Amino acid sequence: MTTATRQEVLGLYRRIFRLARKWQAASGQMEDTIKEKQYILNEARTLFQKNRNLTDTDLIKQCIDECTARIEIGLHYQIPYPRPIHLPPMGLTPLRGRGLRSQEKLRKFSKPVYLKSHDEVS
Repeated sequence: MTTATRQEVLGLYRRIFRLARKWQAASGQMEDTIKEKQYILNEARTLFQKNRNLTDTDLIKQCIDECTARIEIGLHYQIPYPRPIHLPPMGLTPLRGRGLRSQEKLRKFSKPVYLKSHDEVS
């Protein structure tokens, strides 16, 4: 990992912790705020620890993009949880036929950036 990339990752980590410190739940209730702050902190720790030993620059860039997207979506929608995507089970039409394997492959490729690591951790 280059020095610039390391600084960018550490900057994102600090940004998440500052965001968690200032976070207010959209409902305005203290219990929800505490739960959401804990979720933000636990999710950040888990994902950063999981990706700690990455050396491939493309994977690191992908993780940085995912982190940035999740921060921006959380700030915009005022929810810390990743927004789910709703695709019907056989809703993606491949070029030939409607086989289950091709549907799974299409679903994997159609997953948004901000959900790439969500299923692996949760």
